[in-house]
Amino acid sequence: SFDMALSSILTEAEIAAGLQSCQAADTFDYKTFFVKVGLNSKSKDQVAKVFGILDQDRSGFIEEEELKLFLKNFSASARALTDAETKAFLAAGDSDGDGKIGVDGKTALIK
Repeated sequence: SFDMALSSILTEAEIAAGLQSCQAADTFDYKTFFVKVGLNSKSKDQVAKVFGILDQDRSGFIEEEELKLFLKNFSASARALTDAETKAFLAAGDSDGDGKIGVDGKTALIK
């Protein structure tokens, strides 16, 4: 399951801290979230692993629909992102304007 894979990279406490930082609608900030879950201190390999978990259809990209459910990868009870949050997150990682985030964009987001 996705949770198991993520928990091999992030601790429960890190995940909880990340989710707590954005419980209310429109409070999700990817920079804050990645710092809280400790992703910005992980290795490139670990970041790539997380990317693979988020890329649920294995397309090599994270599409808008997958981003919307981003938080659910960390906890099944987490909320979906709002449209505004999803668009802002997408814009930040979409380096070439194709409407999705590739591995390069993902790494740029986190670092």
